[in-house]
Amino acid sequence: MEAKPSSSSPSTFIDQLVVPGDVILDLSNLTNQTLKLGGGLRQDGDSICVMKAGKLRFMKPNKYWVESSQKRYVPSAGDNVLGVVVDTKPENFLVDIKGPALAFLPVLAFEGGTRRNIPKFEVGTLLYVRVVNANTGMNPELSCMDVNGKAAEYGVLKEGYMFESSTGLSRTLLSSPPHPVLEGLGKKLSFEIAVGINGRFWVNASQSSTVILVGNAIQKSESLSLVQQKLYLEKLLKSINSD
Repeated sequence: MEAKPSSSSPSTFIDQLVVPGDVILDLSNLTNQTLKLGGGLRQDGDSICVMKAGKLRFMKPNKYWVESSQKRYVPSAGDNVLGVVVDTKPENFLVDIKGPALAFLPVLAFEGGTRRNIPKFEVGTLLYVRVVNANTGMNPELSCMDVNGKAAEYGVLKEGYMFESSTGLSRTLLSSPPHPVLEGLGKKLSFEIAVGINGRFWVNASQSSTVILVGNAIQKSESLSLVQQKLYLEKLLKSINSD
């Protein structure tokens, strides 16, 4: 496959369809710039190459990735994900993050973590965690701390319900401008939501009917165009008002 010509800036490819073999950036033309590469991209010498088909996305200040609506999640360092504890070991918790292999969460990877205050998680516990390392051929490493060693928003997600989605929908929910269905429901209903880039999102509310309505609406929105999403939201909000 013939690669597209590279550019001194990947901005020309942002939101455009790219395929394996495309070269989106020639690093030899850059000076004093640091880039973060997400899923679907790799560095090959002085070139940043595409590894899977999809749309090139960008998040400020410097992260690039290829977005495709796939079910399988490919871990990348810096990702925030929803993980389910599947086993506990003396040194680590084994966590399913919907990737090709189980990830491990060190028992000390918590703010103020010591041998005296190791958390106790039962199998099935849902966690909001950060991917620290995701090297090829190795199990991804997780943490419940931000880059400054603080707990921040990471930790156990209690109550509520976890919904599955594609990784493409997850990125849409986290992108700017806000997802129209999520934004519209947020103005009308009271609920909490946590979105993992790995194709999972968690919803919690005082009423289970709200959890189900929000979760189902977000899942349904993926198959709709932007115009259809707005029409669907209007219909949904009318039904809520009539209840």
